[in-house]
Amino acid sequence: MIVVTGATGQLGTAVVRHLLERLPAGDLIASVRDPAKATALAERGVTIRAGDFDDPQSLRSAFAGATQVLIVSADKLGTEALRMHRNAIQAAAAAGARRVLYTSHAGARADSPFAPAEQHAGTEADLQAGELAFTALRHGFYAESCLHMIGDALRSGELRVPEDGPVAWTARDDLAAADAAILAEEGRIDGISPPMTAAEALTMADIAALASEASGRPIRHVTVSDEAWRAAKVTAGMPAIYAGMLLGTFRAARRGDFARVDPTLQSLIGRPPRGMRAILTAFFEKR
Repeated sequence: MIVVTGATGQLGTAVVRHLLERLPAGDLIASVRDPAKATALAERGVTIRAGDFDDPQSLRSAFAGATQVLIVSADKLGTEALRMHRNAIQAAAAAGARRVLYTSHAGARADSPFAPAEQHAGTEADLQAGELAFTALRHGFYAESCLHMIGDALRSGELRVPEDGPVAWTARDDLAAADAAILAEEGRIDGISPPMTAAEALTMADIAALASEASGRPIRHVTVSDEAWRAAKVTAGMPAIYAGMLLGTFRAARRGDFARVDPTLQSLIGRPPRGMRAILTAFFEKR
């Protein structure tokens, strides 16, 4: 049995969908905080169990009988995220799972200025220190995160951002398909995976140029100071802690933390991953 945590979230839902193309529904368990939100999965024959990273006992019940557990990383920061992930890892071991898989990040670094990358490195260290077989899925930076960060600026026609560096922006659904392939073929990747990325890394100037083509109008790229960018975000209503986290994205990118590309994702999904040109074209077509 394969357990997918966070199975009603964007990534978890997509992983289950791709798994259903490969395996019988009876082989799958969706671990969710609110089973009432998982009715669509239940209707497809997936077993639904209540599991909360903050409730270790619920996780042990949700993971019962599992051979593999996919831990979709918590949408939290710092020590809180590390604690929640440890709860899930320990529950998988207690349930007798053969392998735990964890959705990490291609930019995972213990010294990263991007806080989530630092906590991913911490959970990878916990996995390496344990006795359970594991796969850390080093996902490329979600292309959807890029659009969330700068989508309004692209629509305005002026992309004002700090100094940056190349980022291998990668479609979330492609990563979900790859995760499903690894789960369906247990042991295909052991330990920390190579970066699972799209085929090219792009700067913000590259994004502005592609967005200009996709939208049919010029979009200017303007580099501003870190301090000016953060102040503008806070003035616009963004919480300071969140503005600081997003600023860490640019700081990590400018030192090359997200620049590496790798063919692993294409090998796993059996086709070229979606690129930002196609993603930006779809973005503007919806508006």
